[in-house]
Amino acid sequence: MKDSRNRDNADMFNDIAGSYDFLNHLLSLNIDRVWRRKAVNTIKPLNPSEILDVATGTGDLALAAMKLNPTRIIGADVSEGMLKVAREKISRRGLDSVISFVQAPCEALPFDDSTFDAAMVAFGVRNFEDPQKGLDELCRVLKPGGILVVLEFTLPKHTWILNAYRFYFHRVLPLIGKAFSSDFEAYRYLPESVENFPKGDEFLKMLTIAGFAGCKYRSLTLGICGLYSGQKT
Repeated sequence: MKDSRNRDNADMFNDIAGSYDFLNHLLSLNIDRVWRRKAVNTIKPLNPSEILDVATGTGDLALAAMKLNPTRIIGADVSEGMLKVAREKISRRGLDSVISFVQAPCEALPFDDSTFDAAMVAFGVRNFEDPQKGLDELCRVLKPGGILVVLEFTLPKHTWILNAYRFYFHRVLPLIGKAFSSDFEAYRYLPESVENFPKGDEFLKMLTIAGFAGCKYRSLTLGICGLYSGQKT
């Protein structure tokens, strides 16, 4: 999915890679850390050994999954700029032997069928060029019984919260993003992509079409974020 100017997603994320972590935590008031912990806790019952983190960005979700003591975590992303930051972050923590990264689109993951015990995506599915094909690929590389967990921004249902949310997302966030990253378009793209992306039952249907069963949706933080999960049959 691209913004109104058809700007390439990889280029856009390359441009904001240096300020991405700082702005993520600032703009979400650090609540994004809580959301990632909840995503990791969703796959915890599996005791996963092999974990895939797609649209890994700078590797924050991969790092959060280290609490599960996996044998291997692989992060995949189309942006080399993001992966450069992720590799530096992992190296500083001495986790290179467990966490590694590969530059690859979600629609063509370079892994064999039934490779991973669990897969995760945090705020990345709406950036897939073809979201349904990306979900198909995630199902393909999971082992039978493996779980996919997805975090995505949603829209609050309560009117006053929704109005405040939209004002912040459309008016305030792009200005803050521009001030710290010098990239107004990237942070204008964020609210546009959230508005247009399937939510709730619509996204659950996409997971089912991809081959996941027992698909669930959990609303987080007044409906600002959604946690989706499904199990490969």
